[in-house]
Amino acid sequence: MSAETDFDPDVMGMDHTTVTGWGRTAPTAAWLIRPRTYEEAAAAVRDCGARGGIPRGLGRAYGDAAQNAGGSVLDMTALDRVHAIDADGGTVLCDAGVSLHRLMEVLLPLGWFVPVTPGTRYVTVGGAIGADIHGKNHHVSGSFARHVLALELLTADGEIRTVVPGTPLFDATAGGMGLTGVILTATIRLQPVETSLMSVDTERATDLDDLMARLAATDHRYRYSVAWIDLLARGAATGRAVLTRGDHAPLDALPARLRRDPLTFRTSRLPATPAILPEGLLSRTTVGLFNELWYRKAPRARTGRLQRITGFFHPLDGVPHWNRVYGRGGFVQYQFVVGYGHEDALRRIVRRISERRCPSFLAVLKRFGESDPGWLSFPVPGWTLALDIPAGLPGLGAFLDELDEEVAAAGGRVYLAKDARLRPELLAAMYPRLGDFRELRARLDPSGVFVSDLARRLSL
Repeated sequence: MSAETDFDPDVMGMDHTTVTGWGRTAPTAAWLIRPRTYEEAAAAVRDCGARGGIPRGLGRAYGDAAQNAGGSVLDMTALDRVHAIDADGGTVLCDAGVSLHRLMEVLLPLGWFVPVTPGTRYVTVGGAIGADIHGKNHHVSGSFARHVLALELLTADGEIRTVVPGTPLFDATAGGMGLTGVILTATIRLQPVETSLMSVDTERATDLDDLMARLAATDHRYRYSVAWIDLLARGAATGRAVLTRGDHAPLDALPARLRRDPLTFRTSRLPATPAILPEGLLSRTTVGLFNELWYRKAPRARTGRLQRITGFFHPLDGVPHWNRVYGRGGFVQYQFVVGYGHEDALRRIVRRISERRCPSFLAVLKRFGESDPGWLSFPVPGWTLALDIPAGLPGLGAFLDELDEEVAAAGGRVYLAKDARLRPELLAAMYPRLGDFRELRARLDPSGVFVSDLARRLSL
């Protein structure tokens, strides 16, 4: 055991192990600690050693936000109690280690749904707040922290503080990547639903301009909206896409056989992705073939299809360990946003990715609504594009650096919860409240108890 720690492994689960993000790049070694009580969490923070500690949920941040080389990583998933549900008022009080999957299991039969969900339900409530996650409904509902009524935060001095919206500490914690403290509990406002099915409309867009025009003209009709975009298509088809939008299906939209049990939470799972896959499986050829088939099989226009919640929001959750498909080298998920009025920047970036022939089959375009108050929250009103790229693609680092410059010049930003390689000198231009965040951290945590690989890399 490291001389820098005073942990008793018989009292608290603790292992020295390699930790990585969902993208499986840049792994680092750390002490992984699994507190089972709030008292154990406080002890872990108090004694985490010279290299500090960082809270971690289910490990779905793509980059290095929940890693801490040579220090401690606090796995908060054992703190997973649902304390209270107000089924009349639509709120839930739960531990930060509770997953969105568990909340759906508990809440859907009562006629409630989580207010915001990303592309996976296997994220914790604490992670959802720390990354201030967004979903397909940001243009309507904003990001996750907008629906948090209060949270309990364990800070570097060992105090547990009740933090509410509208305060500097809340705004630093929402999107603060775990660097203000350990979230212990949260009270969340929920979304009412009549069924566990979605009513979904699907259509094809012939190119990027067609896609943006459809989104801008009709997104206000839908609670949820997302477009899969073919980033290998070139020429007149550059940016062609499949646009999928919908809302929670009302009870009267269900056939009689489904109305008898309309709020059942149904999931499905496919076999897990093998631990070892052939290198080069995701080549430009194979991804190009997949993209062509995916675009062609999509209906030109279809309305009102009933779909399970899990199929609409979380199709990849049905494939355990799908991140292995990129091979041992892992992958980079690159997500940026540029504001409305900067559509030319989006066009240039999509064209450059297409010409570069980046083999990405998981690429989505969405529209963001109003900004959220978190100082490091990612969404701003505009267009956001996210894409997965094999990390071993030759010249990828330099290419993404060039895209960062384009994004920053357009007043945009990259998403820190997915970042693994942003240059620190661009951060202040992308996040204007960065100085406020650093100043609050310095006052709240002068000894640097909370730290991560991301924080060191970007001098957060």
